[in-house]
Amino acid sequence: MNVRRLIPTAATAGAVTLGLLALSACSTSDAASVDGDGRLKVSASFYPMQYLAEQIGGANVTVTPLTKPGVEPHDLELKPRQTAELNDSGLILYLKGVQPAVDEAIEQSDVKYKVDAGTLTRFEHFDGAGGHDHGHGEGHEGESEAEHEEHAAEGEAGHEEHQDEAGADPHVWLDPVKYAEVAKGVGAQMEKADPDHAADYRKNTDALVAKLTALHTDFEQGLKNSSTKTFITTHSAFGYLAARYGLEQEGIAGVDPESEPSPARIKELQGIAKKDKVTTVFFETLASDKTAKTLASDTGLRTDVLDPLEGITDRSKGDDYIEVMRSNLAALQKALGAK
Repeated sequence: MNVRRLIPTAATAGAVTLGLLALSACSTSDAASVDGDGRLKVSASFYPMQYLAEQIGGANVTVTPLTKPGVEPHDLELKPRQTAELNDSGLILYLKGVQPAVDEAIEQSDVKYKVDAGTLTRFEHFDGAGGHDHGHGEGHEGESEAEHEEHAAEGEAGHEEHQDEAGADPHVWLDPVKYAEVAKGVGAQMEKADPDHAADYRKNTDALVAKLTALHTDFEQGLKNSSTKTFITTHSAFGYLAARYGLEQEGIAGVDPESEPSPARIKELQGIAKKDKVTTVFFETLASDKTAKTLASDTGLRTDVLDPLEGITDRSKGDDYIEVMRSNLAALQKALGAK
């Protein structure tokens, strides 16, 4: 058998097949955005985006999460099949800066509706201890409803400034108020991508915002009076939540849950724990609890879970965003001695 002759033949056949697929894709470009039942195909980068897409899209969308349950979102590497699904979407919902591999794939995609959730609210900086530093990005706080809708409708077509400076905290979904702002922007983009169901998207967005508003009220009331305002966590993901409810986050590591703290930082935290009457060291479900348990053991503190909601697994204390956030609230109330 002449293998060398077979290779060019196979390559030619493959090229013909690819050419036919390309022609087919061009001729059905409009159909590529919906599934067989006419539902808008949405790709969501990780759980907080998936939840928004499902809640706002309802029965009118098919949502494909790029990050499977139990996978640490920051470490995600896309498989070829996932890249193909991404490029076949009618709308992509993601948060730029969280998942470099996803950002790269989306940048190369020619999908019309690419919605970066970070453009729909204001990003903030928090200092190394978890305190508020300063904001940057395209902020919409304090603007009129009309101005907000105008910004939301612009989607990905600008507002890239929130990524210009290193160190901005991306965990906006852990603040129900900011998450509601993002929800409004996502709803506006779904209306543009699928105008036939605009009324449904608007209704579902309003319902979700109402749930998030109720959650915000519960956090506000539940954390108003407490013995201490300081909590220690392995993952410095809760800067927005702390800023919203007048708390002080003390992170063992930084925004990266896998980074190791310095001996000096451990010693500093031991002093903070004693001074501020801290009772609990929090860890999360998708990263190691080793550091938290070591610090807790050294300082005589207990450990508990404070979930950054980057994914839902069997170990999550709830089946969805609202349930897990309420579990977070209960954990914080217990740790802070809320009255």
